[in-house]
Amino acid sequence: MRRLSFLLAAFVLVGFARGADDKPVVVKLNKLSATAPADWKNEKPSNRLRTFQFKLPGAKDHPDAELAVYNETPPGAEKNFPKWKTTFVVPEGKTAEDISKTAKWEVAGATVSVLDVSGTWKYKERPLDKKETLLEDWRVIWVLIEEKEEAHYFRLSGPAITVAEHAKAFEKWVKSLK
Repeated sequence: MRRLSFLLAAFVLVGFARGADDKPVVVKLNKLSATAPADWKNEKPSNRLRTFQFKLPGAKDHPDAELAVYNETPPGAEKNFPKWKTTFVVPEGKTAEDISKTAKWEVAGATVSVLDVSGTWKYKERPLDKKETLLEDWRVIWVLIEEKEEAHYFRLSGPAITVAEHAKAFEKWVKSLK
């Protein structure tokens, strides 16, 4: 009987602990915030440059996508987009503009600039790392959010098919920032 009580108590405690992990995660920037969708798995950021990190479920038979949130980036799409484009291999006969798309809109007093690039990504864990990994058929969507004098950015990256599955929900989430 004691053993059964102990097992029942352990089951209840695990259930409560699991429920605590399932709390909605609110991503806060300067004055803006938005609650992350429930299917985004919150993770401990892999480095100090990131303030939030999520895994988004992979498309069938494909790896997960990753969403990283960074604070304190230099403002201006004109400064950031060219360097982010250089992280992709541009196929012969094409330009960086051929493999990328941009967009711009406003949310709650902030300017949002979007850079969406597909192809072979020269991935580095940190910007100054010497080691890079070539990831073929990859897609990265960078979202630069500028609030007055502060800028933050999100980077959604993963296999192109996986990112495509999450792109509309990701855009909707960014537009929900208040």
